[in-house]
Amino acid sequence: MGMSIGVKIFLIYCVQIFNKIFVFLVFIRALLSWFPIIRDGIIYSIIYNLTEPILAPVRNILSRSPLGGSSGMMIDFSPIFAILLVEAICRILILIIQSV
Repeated sequence: MGMSIGVKIFLIYCVQIFNKIFVFLVFIRALLSWFPIIRDGIIYSIIYNLTEPILAPVRNILSRSPLGGSSGMMIDFSPIFAILLVEAICRILILIIQSV
């Protein structure tokens, strides 16, 4: 027996909210990275601790690709790829929730 429509809507809403919050935090982190003085603050510390568990593995993978590592590029593409990855995972979760 499947889930009730109310539970499905609630779960989809939670997935969407998580996605929006993550994108917002990554965007704020990217903006704050331009201001080195702010990196010592508590707000940056909280944002860093919430986003780094996802950004670090993506950055590690990208460092072995042509976008990172020995190519000498100074731009960190990990936030873009992390957002795309989380977006894809959220869409898959929503499809699974809808099909149950």
